[in-house]
Amino acid sequence: MEIFSQNRIYNFMNMRGLFVSISIFMIISALILVLTKGLNWGIDFKGGTIVQVKFVDSAPITKIREILSKKYEGVSVTNFGSDKEVIIKFPVKAKNSVSKDLGDTINELLKPLGKFEVRRVDIVGAKVGGELTQKGIKALIFAVIGILIYVAFRFEWSFAVASVLALVHDITISIGMVSLFDIDVNLDVLAALLTILGYSLNDTIVVFDRIREEIIVSKEKNLASLINSSVSKTLSRTTLTSLTTFFVVLTLFLFGGEIIKPFSFTLLVGVIVGTYSSIFIASPLLIWLGFKIDDFRKNLAEKEKRRREKEKLREQFEQGVL
Repeated sequence: MEIFSQNRIYNFMNMRGLFVSISIFMIISALILVLTKGLNWGIDFKGGTIVQVKFVDSAPITKIREILSKKYEGVSVTNFGSDKEVIIKFPVKAKNSVSKDLGDTINELLKPLGKFEVRRVDIVGAKVGGELTQKGIKALIFAVIGILIYVAFRFEWSFAVASVLALVHDITISIGMVSLFDIDVNLDVLAALLTILGYSLNDTIVVFDRIREEIIVSKEKNLASLINSSVSKTLSRTTLTSLTTFFVVLTLFLFGGEIIKPFSFTLLVGVIVGTYSSIFIASPLLIWLGFKIDDFRKNLAEKEKRRREKEKLREQFEQGVL
């Protein structure tokens, strides 16, 4: 199935300045958001206790806050999916220690407010939260380093740097959107960010593979024209893959429930940004990084020459000439 004709070449590189300017603006905005507004760290990373309570009627959030704030310091009460369900968050350092029987305590404290049930109680210690934060950061760093090594080995350094810069672009904007919409940063969000790394890299590798094939089979010496041709020929595949993934993640976001929303929202943003960067950001970076078609073809010719020489020596050895 083709959405865009492979015979038509779109001049993406003619507008690369505009696309990169938009990306720079989004990255700066994301960084400002994270530095000023910060991230809404979930219990997984900062530690504490989270209690999910469902009322038969509408939950009286104001009264719940009044009752709990008398006993616990820094408690947070918010709606969870509907006006009947609430999430109560207790920080690690509370005025009174939060114990394992918190569910029973909540039942006792909120009993005058109506009928309800405590659906779950999750407890994460401060030490565990700190360890999860460190491991999460390490996971992202090691993933980026592994990608850099893989792409550099498969292509060459300019392709690797362009890929990693595109990934940093995607992750930064995704984190900025998480901050903008006050999404809880938990292990699900971390999993979504790692998924975005793989998804975006896959899209970028498809485009880079096509660029390399065009360099080999074409006599074109202008890199911008060659990139336009390569991106245009992969546009249908990229669009179909992205739309399929987008609608699946959108379904999760709309109907998957509140628990999965941090994961699905982050992934939804990542799919959009990752598709955009693989088309409009990764390829133009090759031009600014000084990639030379002639040097690339020369290196390929030298590798082919060495391969043929090895084959010739192997044949001579097998025939007893050496």
